[in-house]
Amino acid sequence: MTITLAIDTAAPRLQLGLLLGDGRTDVSVDDIATGHAELIFGRIAELLERNGLGYADLQRVVTTTGPGSFTGLRIGLSAARGIGLARGIPVVGVSSLVALSLSATGPATVLLDARRGEAYFQTFVGPGQPTMDGDLLPMAIAQAAIVPGTALISSPFVDIAALARHGATLDPTGHPPEPNYIRDADAKPQTAARIERTGA
Repeated sequence: MTITLAIDTAAPRLQLGLLLGDGRTDVSVDDIATGHAELIFGRIAELLERNGLGYADLQRVVTTTGPGSFTGLRIGLSAARGIGLARGIPVVGVSSLVALSLSATGPATVLLDARRGEAYFQTFVGPGQPTMDGDLLPMAIAQAAIVPGTALISSPFVDIAALARHGATLDPTGHPPEPNYIRDADAKPQTAARIERTGA
């Protein structure tokens, strides 16, 4: 079994999962809306230490890529990439919507409140098996599109142990650790005060 560290900072939690060589998993969870950056490496060190491991023992890192908190996602992605670069190991990115589907036992619909009357929406025939790309829809349309008879997942908190197990099986080349915001960032470049450049 590939020793895999899973990271999720997309929701107001710092979640870490560690898949061990014997197939067991251990997790660390902190319910925090902010402060992920200050805690993440200390929590990773604690998780590794209590399992008798160090960074040198890691063989893979998997991280959620969003949608979710812009700041939280950047922290998780940066930590995962940094560990991967330092250790020379693969880093796998998994959409947060796909990660959420891993808690299902059969067909599922993931519907997350994206605020502003909108929802992140994706349907699955089974855990980690999407039938469509994740989308941002008006809430009323998303609710009307829920597939009858499927499990409805509306919590933003992934099963971090399931993510570690899933990430250990994926081909890193097809699952890069790139942000999957779906909705564009709120902050837009300022243009009003810019001086138009003229040719010399």
